[in-house]
Amino acid sequence: MTLNYRKLDSIWDLFKPEELIRFGGLFLLIVIIFLENGVIFGLFLPGDSLLFTAGLLCFMGVLDVDLAHLITYIGLAAFVGYYAGYWFGYRTGEALYKRKDSLFFKKKYISMAEEFYKKYGGLALILGRFLPIVRTFAPILAGVVKVKPVVFFFFNMAGAVLWPLIIVTAGYFVGELVPNALDYLNYVVVVFIVVTSIPIYNTLQRERKRKKEQETTES
Repeated sequence: MTLNYRKLDSIWDLFKPEELIRFGGLFLLIVIIFLENGVIFGLFLPGDSLLFTAGLLCFMGVLDVDLAHLITYIGLAAFVGYYAGYWFGYRTGEALYKRKDSLFFKKKYISMAEEFYKKYGGLALILGRFLPIVRTFAPILAGVVKVKPVVFFFFNMAGAVLWPLIIVTAGYFVGELVPNALDYLNYVVVVFIVVTSIPIYNTLQRERKRKKEQETTES
Protein backbone atom coordinates (compact mmCIF):
# COMPACT_ATOMS: atom_id res chain seq x y z
CA MET A 1 0.00 0.00 0.00
CA THR A 2 1.44 3.39 -0.99
CA LEU A 3 0.30 6.61 0.67
CA ASN A 4 0.85 10.13 -0.63
CA TYR A 5 3.09 12.62 1.11
CA ARG A 6 1.34 15.69 2.45
CA LYS A 7 2.17 19.15 3.73
CA LEU A 8 2.29 20.15 7.38
CA ASP A 9 -0.95 21.82 8.42
CA SER A 10 0.39 23.47 11.59
CA ILE A 11 3.56 23.95 13.60
CA TRP A 12 2.36 21.21 15.97
CA ASP A 13 2.85 18.71 13.17
CA LEU A 14 6.58 19.16 13.76
CA PHE A 15 6.12 17.07 16.90
CA LYS A 16 4.12 14.32 15.19
CA PRO A 17 6.33 11.54 13.80
CA GLU A 18 3.87 10.40 11.16
CA GLU A 19 3.34 13.92 9.78
CA LEU A 20 7.08 14.60 9.67
CA ILE A 21 7.77 11.44 7.69
CA ARG A 22 4.85 11.98 5.32
CA PHE A 23 6.05 15.55 4.74
CA GLY A 24 9.79 15.08 4.33
CA GLY A 25 10.24 11.39 3.68
CA LEU A 26 13.52 9.61 4.25
CA PHE A 27 15.66 12.74 3.88
CA LEU A 28 13.93 14.65 6.69
CA LEU A 29 13.92 11.52 8.84
CA ILE A 30 17.71 11.21 8.52
CA VAL A 31 18.24 14.92 9.26
CA ILE A 32 16.11 14.72 12.43
CA ILE A 33 17.96 11.63 13.65
CA PHE A 34 21.29 13.39 13.12
CA LEU A 35 20.17 16.50 15.01
CA GLU A 36 18.60 14.57 17.87
CA ASN A 37 21.78 12.57 18.45
CA GLY A 38 24.16 15.28 19.56
CA VAL A 39 23.02 18.74 18.49
CA ILE A 40 21.63 20.65 21.47
CA PHE A 41 18.50 22.06 19.85
CA GLY A 42 17.65 18.58 18.55
CA LEU A 43 16.56 17.38 21.99
CA PHE A 44 13.01 18.61 21.36
CA LEU A 45 12.63 16.47 18.24
CA PRO A 46 10.94 13.05 18.39
CA GLY A 47 13.33 10.13 18.70
CA ASP A 48 12.11 6.67 19.66
CA SER A 49 8.56 7.33 18.48
CA LEU A 50 9.95 8.58 15.16
CA LEU A 51 11.93 5.37 14.66
CA PHE A 52 8.95 3.20 15.52
CA THR A 53 6.76 5.18 13.14
CA ALA A 54 9.41 4.93 10.43
CA GLY A 55 9.38 1.15 10.75
CA LEU A 56 5.60 1.05 10.56
CA LEU A 57 5.44 3.38 7.55
CA CYS A 58 8.22 1.40 5.88
CA PHE A 59 6.01 -1.67 6.06
CA MET A 60 3.09 0.32 4.68
CA GLY A 61 5.12 1.65 1.76
CA VAL A 62 5.12 5.33 2.71
CA LEU A 63 8.90 5.18 2.93
CA ASP A 64 10.14 3.83 -0.38
CA VAL A 65 13.03 1.88 1.14
CA ASP A 66 13.43 -1.65 2.45
CA LEU A 67 13.81 -2.35 6.16
CA ALA A 68 17.52 -3.20 6.06
CA HIS A 69 18.45 0.01 4.26
CA LEU A 70 16.21 2.08 6.52
CA ILE A 71 17.95 0.73 9.62
CA THR A 72 21.35 1.34 8.01
CA TYR A 73 20.56 4.96 7.08
CA ILE A 74 19.21 5.73 10.53
CA GLY A 75 22.18 4.04 12.17
CA LEU A 76 24.63 6.10 10.12
CA ALA A 77 22.80 9.34 10.94
CA ALA A 78 22.83 8.45 14.64
CA PHE A 79 26.52 7.52 14.48
CA VAL A 80 27.55 10.78 12.80
CA GLY A 81 25.25 12.78 15.08
CA TYR A 82 27.02 11.41 18.16
CA TYR A 83 30.35 12.49 16.70
CA ALA A 84 28.98 16.00 16.19
CA GLY A 85 28.02 16.08 19.87
CA TYR A 86 31.37 14.61 20.92
CA TRP A 87 33.27 17.23 18.91
CA PHE A 88 31.15 20.03 20.36
CA GLY A 89 31.73 18.83 23.92
CA TYR A 90 35.45 18.29 23.28
CA ARG A 91 35.88 21.82 21.95
CA THR A 92 33.65 23.46 24.56
CA GLY A 93 35.03 21.59 27.56
CA GLU A 94 34.26 22.75 31.09
CA ALA A 95 32.95 26.06 29.73
CA LEU A 96 29.71 24.23 28.97
CA TYR A 97 28.99 24.05 32.72
CA LYS A 98 29.21 27.85 32.92
CA ARG A 99 26.90 28.44 30.00
CA LYS A 100 23.68 30.27 30.83
CA ASP A 101 20.36 28.52 30.48
CA SER A 102 18.45 29.16 27.28
CA LEU A 103 15.49 27.75 25.38
CA PHE A 104 17.56 24.83 24.07
CA PHE A 105 20.09 24.45 26.87
CA LYS A 106 19.57 23.79 30.58
CA LYS A 107 22.38 23.01 33.01
CA LYS A 108 20.18 20.33 34.54
CA TYR A 109 20.37 18.42 31.26
CA ILE A 110 24.14 18.22 31.56
CA SER A 111 23.85 17.22 35.24
CA MET A 112 21.38 14.50 34.34
CA ALA A 113 23.56 13.14 31.55
CA GLU A 114 26.57 13.32 33.87
CA GLU A 115 24.82 11.29 36.58
CA PHE A 116 23.71 8.74 34.01
CA TYR A 117 27.24 8.54 32.62
CA LYS A 118 28.79 8.11 36.07
CA LYS A 119 26.37 5.28 36.81
CA TYR A 120 26.80 3.33 33.57
CA GLY A 121 30.16 4.50 32.20
CA GLY A 122 30.63 3.84 28.49
CA LEU A 123 27.36 1.91 28.41
CA ALA A 124 25.61 5.27 28.85
CA LEU A 125 26.44 5.93 25.20
CA ILE A 126 24.43 2.82 24.29
CA LEU A 127 21.62 2.92 26.86
CA GLY A 128 21.30 6.68 26.44
CA ARG A 129 20.19 6.15 22.85
CA PHE A 130 16.84 4.97 24.22
CA LEU A 131 16.32 7.98 26.50
CA PRO A 132 15.38 11.50 25.38
CA ILE A 133 17.68 14.32 26.56
CA VAL A 134 20.33 11.77 27.59
CA ARG A 135 20.53 10.73 23.93
CA THR A 136 21.44 14.29 22.98
CA PHE A 137 23.76 15.15 25.86
CA ALA A 138 25.61 11.85 26.44
CA PRO A 139 28.00 12.35 23.48
CA ILE A 140 28.49 16.01 24.40
CA LEU A 141 29.47 15.01 27.93
CA ALA A 142 31.76 12.31 26.54
CA GLY A 143 33.56 15.05 24.64
CA VAL A 144 33.76 17.27 27.72
CA VAL A 145 35.43 14.55 29.82
CA LYS A 146 37.66 13.61 26.85
CA VAL A 147 36.60 9.97 26.46
CA LYS A 148 39.25 8.17 24.43
CA PRO A 149 38.38 8.17 20.70
CA VAL A 150 38.69 4.38 20.41
CA VAL A 151 36.36 3.83 23.38
CA PHE A 152 33.88 6.39 22.05
CA PHE A 153 33.93 4.78 18.60
CA PHE A 154 33.11 1.36 20.02
CA PHE A 155 30.16 2.46 22.17
CA ASN A 156 28.92 4.88 19.53
CA MET A 157 28.92 2.14 16.91
CA ALA A 158 27.15 -0.34 19.20
CA GLY A 159 24.44 2.16 20.10
CA ALA A 160 23.96 3.30 16.51
CA VAL A 161 23.33 -0.31 15.50
CA LEU A 162 21.12 -1.45 18.39
CA TRP A 163 18.88 1.62 18.65
CA PRO A 164 17.34 1.50 15.13
CA LEU A 165 17.62 -2.27 14.89
CA ILE A 166 15.35 -2.73 17.91
CA ILE A 167 12.87 0.12 17.54
CA VAL A 168 12.53 0.35 13.75
CA THR A 169 12.15 -3.42 13.50
CA ALA A 170 9.50 -3.34 16.23
CA GLY A 171 7.49 -0.79 14.27
CA TYR A 172 7.82 -2.82 11.08
CA PHE A 173 6.60 -6.05 12.63
CA VAL A 174 3.77 -4.34 14.48
CA GLY A 175 2.62 -3.25 11.01
CA GLU A 176 2.73 -6.89 9.92
CA LEU A 177 1.00 -8.31 12.98
CA VAL A 178 -1.61 -5.66 13.85
CA PRO A 179 -4.30 -4.84 11.28
CA ASN A 180 -4.80 -1.09 10.85
CA ALA A 181 -1.87 -0.44 13.21
CA LEU A 182 -1.67 3.14 11.95
CA ASP A 183 -5.01 3.86 13.63
CA TYR A 184 -3.38 3.22 17.01
CA LEU A 185 -0.18 5.12 16.30
CA ASN A 186 -1.05 8.10 18.50
CA TYR A 187 -1.53 5.78 21.48
CA VAL A 188 1.80 4.09 20.77
CA VAL A 189 3.56 7.47 20.65
CA VAL A 190 2.07 8.42 24.01
CA VAL A 191 3.27 5.13 25.50
CA PHE A 192 6.78 5.76 24.15
CA ILE A 193 6.82 9.24 25.67
CA VAL A 194 5.61 8.02 29.06
CA VAL A 195 7.93 5.01 29.24
CA THR A 196 11.05 6.93 28.18
CA SER A 197 10.19 9.85 30.47
CA ILE A 198 10.10 7.75 33.65
CA PRO A 199 13.89 7.27 33.99
CA ILE A 200 14.41 10.93 33.06
CA TYR A 201 12.01 12.03 35.77
CA ASN A 202 13.67 9.74 38.32
CA THR A 203 17.11 11.06 37.42
CA LEU A 204 15.96 14.67 37.78
CA GLN A 205 14.42 13.87 41.15
CA ARG A 206 17.65 12.28 42.39
CA GLU A 207 19.65 15.26 41.15
CA ARG A 208 17.27 17.66 42.91
CA LYS A 209 17.52 15.64 46.12
CA ARG A 210 21.31 15.56 45.90
CA LYS A 211 21.49 19.33 45.52
CA LYS A 212 19.20 19.86 48.50
CA GLU A 213 21.33 17.56 50.65
CA GLN A 214 24.46 19.37 49.50
CA GLU A 215 22.97 22.76 50.34
CA THR A 216 21.89 21.49 53.75
CA THR A 217 25.39 20.16 54.46
CA GLU A 218 27.04 23.41 53.40
CA SER A 219 24.71 25.51 55.53
